[in-house]
Amino acid sequence: MKQKITILFPTRTESRFFDDPDVTVRYTGVGLTASAYATAKTIRELHPDILILAGIAGAYPHSDLKIGDTVLVSAEHEADLGFFYDDGFRHISDMRLDMELDTARFLTCPYLTPDMPLPAVRSNSMNAAIAPFVNTAEADIENMEGSAFFYACLQEKQPFFEIRSVSNVVNTDHKAWNYEQSVRNLTEGIRKLIDYLRK
Repeated sequence: MKQKITILFPTRTESRFFDDPDVTVRYTGVGLTASAYATAKTIRELHPDILILAGIAGAYPHSDLKIGDTVLVSAEHEADLGFFYDDGFRHISDMRLDMELDTARFLTCPYLTPDMPLPAVRSNSMNAAIAPFVNTAEADIENMEGSAFFYACLQEKQPFFEIRSVSNVVNTDHKAWNYEQSVRNLTEGIRKLIDYLRK
């Protein structure tokens, strides 16, 4: 019996080269709020065996990633969650609040194994892309949906993976983005992941 695999794409642009009649495709919309709702709704309605979030991402300059590189995300961090003070931004992790699931720290994907077909990286998630005040030292990439997806899946005990292809270096030069290559490489990476999961 085939596993029920569902893929969530933030946008239709990111899914335009993907076609698999045995995989269900849905869309989250862009941003953490939309992602959280779409993830929870998909889990509730479809009960997938495996849920995958697939999209593009920006690579931080200090990472070794290049435009077109495709990766699995091992950990997500809601990097712009916090407060501004006179001396600057403080992440909520500095507040030491008592939370059921500590969203202040990196949430990890427990389903990655050493033989996965793609390299694994850590990611910052935020609603304000390229926000200059966030801590980027512990992350390789940034995106706008991942931490909400991780949170919903972990809360619902839903097996999941997140796959990203680098479309840009994280800076304000938006002309340097390469949607075409990153989306094509994302599609190839998804196929590799699905082939691995179906073995």
